[in-house]
Amino acid sequence: MFSAEVYSTRRRKLVESVSSGIILIMGNTDVPMNYAGNTYKFRQDSNFLYFFGIDLQGLNGIIDADSGEVIIFGDDFDIDDIIWVGPQESLVDKAKKVGVSQTKPLSELSLFINKAIEAHRRIHFLPPYRAENKIFLSEVTGLPVDELKENASIELIRAIVAQREIKSQEELKEIEKACDIGYKMHLMAMLMAKPGVYEHDIAGAIEGAALAANGQISFPVILSMNGQTLHNHCHDYALEEGRLMICDSGAESNMHYASDFTRTIPVGGKYSDRQKEIYNIVLAANDKAHELAKPGVTYQSIHYEACRVIVRGLKELGLMKGDVEIAVEKGAHALFMPHGLGHQMGLDVHDMEDLGEQYVGYDKPENRSKIFGHAALRMGKMLKPGMVMTNEPGIYFIPELIQKWKSENKLMDFLNYDKIEKYLDFGGIRLEDDLVITETGSEIIGKRIPIYINEIEELMSQI
Repeated sequence: MFSAEVYSTRRRKLVESVSSGIILIMGNTDVPMNYAGNTYKFRQDSNFLYFFGIDLQGLNGIIDADSGEVIIFGDDFDIDDIIWVGPQESLVDKAKKVGVSQTKPLSELSLFINKAIEAHRRIHFLPPYRAENKIFLSEVTGLPVDELKENASIELIRAIVAQREIKSQEELKEIEKACDIGYKMHLMAMLMAKPGVYEHDIAGAIEGAALAANGQISFPVILSMNGQTLHNHCHDYALEEGRLMICDSGAESNMHYASDFTRTIPVGGKYSDRQKEIYNIVLAANDKAHELAKPGVTYQSIHYEACRVIVRGLKELGLMKGDVEIAVEKGAHALFMPHGLGHQMGLDVHDMEDLGEQYVGYDKPENRSKIFGHAALRMGKMLKPGMVMTNEPGIYFIPELIQKWKSENKLMDFLNYDKIEKYLDFGGIRLEDDLVITETGSEIIGKRIPIYINEIEELMSQI
């Protein structure tokens, strides 16, 4: 964890941004995998980590926005727990390390909140995403489970988003650690991508690399020759010479800060001429987005420019036609790139999206496009120094989408379907880096994973 002063400062800043009432920051509990004693790997809530720093089950934090009083509610381990997990530091001592002097048993939290409600004090809570927390919150507030999200505190959400989206130097160092692990994961994937090797062999190896670095994966590994499926978690196939393999994976540091990278590599080590043509268009879009990313520019505008790069490149290959600006405006590019350019990243790989993508990605809901493809942009608002962004353009040939659009004669002024159909067996290409917005521009975090065709082919020649 960081120093006690870091967490104390974060809480003080939050109090300054919330008008009045009780702020409840709920931690997570263990979640059964298939029976109560066999749980999924514990992952603490990111907002609790940000403000309280203790990576332990069954804790909840209270901050009084009027008095500044801070309490952690939770229980110490008893002898039955210690038999299984060993001796543990007391909650009082853990709390001191994050600048909190007051702790109370978890059983007293309901009474504390009920008294606050009886005193007509507002309870600020975040939209819960885990069933256990939904049930508890419903019980103490009296709100039906299906009404919790709409009753979450917008004031608290906006205050946390404004605070968490600007990363401190301590946070950036943790993200760099996660990026260093991610770099090793992707190099391992490149060196393993030989014909006959199963996708699950590589997926398992790179997940193991994250664990071996005292971290974990930041999201389930996406690794497949069928890269036209954007989030393909199927790893069932043996690699085939000449096909492309997408590897979209990242790590968490042991403090849960994330990385998120994508590379698309040729099985066997050599790109075909056709693969190089599409690859270089995606690379040009990636480089253009990096060049444009700076304070005072919206990420939505950069997304649109990356789409223009893709349309221009596909026009040169004869797959698209017509006016580039109008094609992007109408969403013709989305046949090939149906997702947005990127998202914020930090303690979550899709940072803070549990709070509501509309608050994390846009200043006003109406700023989000309703056009297919553009609507999938998760983050479009103005960039500021300290923001961390993913930059991940792609081109995919999705047979089902191509056939659907063709049967509807959709956007015929911009799409040459006869030529596009010759790429139905192509798959997809995505190239993703992690950027930090600086005072004057943006920087790739950590050492850039090999991305240019010559350096990838040279690396893979070592196979």
